[in-house]
Amino acid sequence: MERTAVNPVTWSVEMGFNQGEVVSGHTRTLYISGQTAMSGDGKPQHDGDIAAQLALSTDNLEAVLGEAGMSLGNLVRLNVYTTDVDLLFQHYGVLAARLGAAEVAPTTTMLGVTRLAIPGQMVELEGTAVA
Repeated sequence: MERTAVNPVTWSVEMGFNQGEVVSGHTRTLYISGQTAMSGDGKPQHDGDIAAQLALSTDNLEAVLGEAGMSLGNLVRLNVYTTDVDLLFQHYGVLAARLGAAEVAPTTTMLGVTRLAIPGQMVELEGTAVA
Protein backbone atom coordinates (compact mmCIF):
# COMPACT_ATOMS: atom_id res chain seq x y z
CA MET A 1 0.00 0.00 0.00
CA GLU A 2 1.25 3.50 -0.83
CA ARG A 3 0.04 6.69 0.88
CA THR A 4 0.43 10.13 -0.69
CA ALA A 5 -0.39 13.40 1.06
CA VAL A 6 -2.67 15.77 -0.86
CA ASN A 7 -2.36 19.41 0.13
CA PRO A 8 -3.57 22.06 -2.33
CA VAL A 9 -2.63 24.53 0.40
CA THR A 10 0.15 24.01 2.93
CA TRP A 11 -1.02 25.75 6.12
CA SER A 12 -2.52 22.49 7.45
CA VAL A 13 0.82 20.68 7.31
CA GLU A 14 2.09 23.15 9.91
CA MET A 15 -0.88 22.17 12.10
CA GLY A 16 -0.09 18.47 11.82
CA PHE A 17 -2.58 17.16 9.27
CA ASN A 18 -2.97 16.69 5.54
CA GLN A 19 -5.94 18.04 3.61
CA GLY A 20 -6.29 14.57 2.11
CA GLU A 21 -4.50 11.31 1.67
CA VAL A 22 -4.47 8.98 -1.32
CA VAL A 23 -4.07 5.31 -0.51
CA SER A 24 -3.10 3.28 -3.59
CA GLY A 25 -3.42 -0.43 -4.03
CA HIS A 26 -6.22 -2.29 -5.78
CA THR A 27 -8.16 1.00 -6.02
CA ARG A 28 -7.36 4.59 -5.12
CA THR A 29 -8.99 5.86 -1.94
CA LEU A 30 -8.82 9.46 -0.76
CA TYR A 31 -9.53 10.21 2.90
CA ILE A 32 -10.36 13.90 3.23
CA SER A 33 -9.80 15.82 6.46
CA GLY A 34 -12.62 18.04 7.65
CA GLN A 35 -12.98 21.04 5.34
CA THR A 36 -14.31 24.29 6.75
CA ALA A 37 -14.71 27.83 5.44
CA MET A 38 -11.00 28.63 5.50
CA SER A 39 -9.09 30.75 3.00
CA GLY A 40 -6.06 29.31 1.22
CA ASP A 41 -3.81 30.83 3.88
CA GLY A 42 -5.76 29.28 6.77
CA LYS A 43 -7.93 32.22 7.81
CA PRO A 44 -11.56 31.56 8.85
CA GLN A 45 -14.13 33.12 6.50
CA HIS A 46 -17.82 34.11 6.67
CA ASP A 47 -18.26 34.31 10.46
CA GLY A 48 -21.94 33.77 11.29
CA ASP A 49 -23.01 33.00 7.69
CA ILE A 50 -23.65 29.26 7.51
CA ALA A 51 -24.71 29.30 3.83
CA ALA A 52 -21.45 30.99 2.78
CA GLN A 53 -19.47 28.68 5.08
CA LEU A 54 -21.15 25.63 3.53
CA ALA A 55 -20.35 26.86 0.01
CA LEU A 56 -16.67 27.54 0.83
CA SER A 57 -16.36 24.25 2.73
CA THR A 58 -17.65 22.48 -0.38
CA ASP A 59 -15.19 24.46 -2.55
CA ASN A 60 -12.37 23.34 -0.26
CA LEU A 61 -13.59 19.72 -0.38
CA GLU A 62 -13.57 19.93 -4.18
CA ALA A 63 -10.06 21.44 -4.16
CA VAL A 64 -8.72 18.42 -2.26
CA LEU A 65 -10.57 16.06 -4.62
CA GLY A 66 -9.20 17.93 -7.65
CA GLU A 67 -5.64 17.87 -6.35
CA ALA A 68 -5.97 14.08 -6.16
CA GLY A 69 -7.35 13.87 -9.72
CA MET A 70 -10.89 13.26 -8.48
CA SER A 71 -14.17 15.18 -8.31
CA LEU A 72 -17.34 15.21 -6.23
CA GLY A 73 -18.39 12.28 -8.42
CA ASN A 74 -15.78 10.14 -6.67
CA LEU A 75 -17.13 10.92 -3.18
CA VAL A 76 -18.41 7.77 -1.48
CA ARG A 77 -18.72 9.03 2.09
CA LEU A 78 -19.51 12.47 3.49
CA ASN A 79 -19.65 13.41 7.15
CA VAL A 80 -21.24 16.79 7.90
CA TYR A 81 -20.59 18.37 11.27
CA THR A 82 -22.46 21.51 12.31
CA THR A 83 -22.94 23.66 15.36
CA ASP A 84 -26.59 24.29 14.35
CA VAL A 85 -28.43 21.41 12.64
CA ASP A 86 -31.69 23.34 12.21
CA LEU A 87 -29.96 26.30 10.59
CA LEU A 88 -27.87 24.03 8.36
CA PHE A 89 -31.00 22.28 7.07
CA GLN A 90 -32.33 25.68 5.94
CA HIS A 91 -29.25 26.05 3.71
CA TYR A 92 -28.48 22.40 2.88
CA GLY A 93 -29.48 23.03 -0.73
CA VAL A 94 -26.11 24.75 -1.20
CA LEU A 95 -24.42 21.36 -0.77
CA ALA A 96 -27.19 19.21 -2.22
CA ALA A 97 -27.17 21.17 -5.50
CA ARG A 98 -23.43 20.63 -5.92
CA LEU A 99 -23.74 16.91 -5.22
CA GLY A 100 -26.72 16.67 -7.57
CA ALA A 101 -24.82 18.43 -10.36
CA ALA A 102 -22.05 15.85 -9.90
CA GLU A 103 -24.70 13.08 -10.06
CA VAL A 104 -23.50 11.64 -6.78
CA ALA A 105 -25.30 10.70 -3.58
CA PRO A 106 -22.59 9.65 -1.14
CA THR A 107 -23.34 7.96 2.13
CA THR A 108 -23.73 10.82 4.58
CA THR A 109 -23.85 11.39 8.30
CA MET A 110 -24.78 14.75 9.80
CA LEU A 111 -23.83 15.45 13.38
CA GLY A 112 -24.64 18.39 15.61
CA VAL A 113 -21.63 19.35 17.69
CA THR A 114 -21.02 21.88 20.44
CA ARG A 115 -18.26 23.58 18.47
CA LEU A 116 -15.71 22.97 15.75
CA ALA A 117 -11.93 23.26 16.08
CA ILE A 118 -11.83 26.80 14.68
CA PRO A 119 -13.98 29.29 16.62
CA GLY A 120 -16.73 30.82 14.47
CA GLN A 121 -16.90 27.90 12.07
CA MET A 122 -20.39 26.40 11.89
CA VAL A 123 -19.97 23.55 9.38
CA GLU A 124 -17.27 21.02 8.51
CA LEU A 125 -17.26 18.44 5.70
CA GLU A 126 -15.22 15.23 5.90
CA GLY A 127 -15.18 12.71 3.07
CA THR A 128 -13.89 9.56 1.46
CA ALA A 129 -13.51 9.20 -2.31
CA VAL A 130 -12.44 6.33 -4.53
CA ALA A 131 -11.26 6.07 -8.11
